[in-house]
Amino acid sequence: MTDETGPRSATEAADEITRPDAPGRARQRHRRTAAEEVADVLAAAGVRRCYTVPGESFLELADSVEQHEDLRLVSTRHENGAAFMAEAEAKITGVPAVAAATRGPGAANLAVGVHTARQDSTPMVVFLGQVTSDFLGREAFQEVDLTAFYSPITKWATTVTRADRLAEITAQALRVATTGRPGPVAVAVPGDLFGRRVPPAAKLPGAQPPRPPLGEDERDRLAEWLAAARRPVIIAGGGTRDAREELVACAERYNVGVYTSWRRQDVFPNDHPLYLGHLGLGCPAPVLRTVEDADAVLVVGSRLSEITSQSYRLPAAAGPGPDSPIAQIDIDPGQIGAVTGVWLGAAADARLALDALASLPVAAPDRDYREAHRVWERTAAAPADAAAHPGGLMHPWAVVEGMRRALPDDAVITNDAGNFAAFLHRGWFYRHPRTQLAPTSGAMGYAVPAAVAAKLAAPHRTVVAAVGDGGLLMTGQELETAVRLGLPLTVVVFQNGLYGTIAMHQARELGRRAGTDISGPLDLASYARGLGAMGATATSPVELADALDTALSAELPMLIDVRTDPEIISPEATMTGLLGSPDLR
Repeated sequence: MTDETGPRSATEAADEITRPDAPGRARQRHRRTAAEEVADVLAAAGVRRCYTVPGESFLELADSVEQHEDLRLVSTRHENGAAFMAEAEAKITGVPAVAAATRGPGAANLAVGVHTARQDSTPMVVFLGQVTSDFLGREAFQEVDLTAFYSPITKWATTVTRADRLAEITAQALRVATTGRPGPVAVAVPGDLFGRRVPPAAKLPGAQPPRPPLGEDERDRLAEWLAAARRPVIIAGGGTRDAREELVACAERYNVGVYTSWRRQDVFPNDHPLYLGHLGLGCPAPVLRTVEDADAVLVVGSRLSEITSQSYRLPAAAGPGPDSPIAQIDIDPGQIGAVTGVWLGAAADARLALDALASLPVAAPDRDYREAHRVWERTAAAPADAAAHPGGLMHPWAVVEGMRRALPDDAVITNDAGNFAAFLHRGWFYRHPRTQLAPTSGAMGYAVPAAVAAKLAAPHRTVVAAVGDGGLLMTGQELETAVRLGLPLTVVVFQNGLYGTIAMHQARELGRRAGTDISGPLDLASYARGLGAMGATATSPVELADALDTALSAELPMLIDVRTDPEIISPEATMTGLLGSPDLR
């Protein structure tokens, strides 16, 4: 087919009947745009928000989300914040959230939060606007091979090439994100596809993942093994987040002590007498003793990451098969036995498996975990002199103690990466489910965006972000997002003027520091006020208590700038002590 300007491509010919502004649009009024179909698929799957920095390569998607009665478009100040928000929402609700970014720079900025979702096993769908179809492969403006870029940090990454398949691919993305080990999926879409008119989507694959039960033979063998063991323990990970009641019932049925994996402290009530502690960074040796001495370790819903396993040291297996004291239940068969030998591995949903074990009429053996629980409690107690720390700077322990006194038990705590978090991990008791939002990837800048998402998803909950000055200066501008959306959340900043974790490593390994100082003390309360939030500074427990009291009754977000002592670099060490270590002289 030709016209006065010469031959037309197949794409141009198709556009005549699919573009919203085509001459033949009157014949296509019953057709909707591909973006509108995508919005319907997302809403039907329970998605409620899309976090983004708007970009020109997905104009119609942003518009369709904004116009959909069941969806909300959340405009953020940086794509990093958008990705962290989507990850946090999915973590607190269990339903995939959506993040969207434009090509090149936007996609690169989004990547840190997507990697966080991958390491945290968080279901998430990411839309990446791409250059238009006709320009693909020419290194067009801001073009990056997004499928190649995102493949290593997602469960699945794909580029859509047909507008009429975009709804189908979206449904598939939701299914992949929630099936097996959950995780993020990236869908790259050339910028000319979202606005095309398409036929109504055919029947789409369901997003509800299968939940395999524990087999009867596996159940009976595990029950016999747990009942016969002398010193059994359970290591519970993020896969038990939806199985809290069943986990407690199983632990009580078999009288088994429970450890929680790295930054999954809220999957088991910390005040329960069978709670043995958190397998995190710098886990105190006395807390580890019970798992080191265990003759049976049941790992449920945990991939036994480097941190949880204490550098792949625990739990110790003599080898695969009957010689191993370890059994593992995980919904993803690929995780079973991946880092340590197991005598029995079961690919099953944690909630169904734990419920099956707990329902058996097994008499609880007589085991006593009271001393092991008290050992953990002692590590969670602040030193007696923390509240009276000299020098006009607060001890980090005193900050956590102040938070414990002021905040409700069911407050949602979002925490950033940094050495300050070691005090939070030990000192805060997680008594309620879904109250901890923290990146197992160790990504800085998580806490403030995560708090925004948590308050949007659970507006009735008290939400508090705990962050260092380094993390705050990466994504603290999302306070503007909180102000604009009217979200009364609290940000507690542990300002010590350092990249504390790196400073500690440098001092311990090298005997000196490089590049870890942050200017200051910074007036972070004024920074918050400049973004429209409330701000206060605290240098003593009394000032912190007053500020927290104000924040809890405020109708705006509030940042509390707590000046902490950089000398107190961890619960066990001081900076002077590390720099002066005889091993480094």
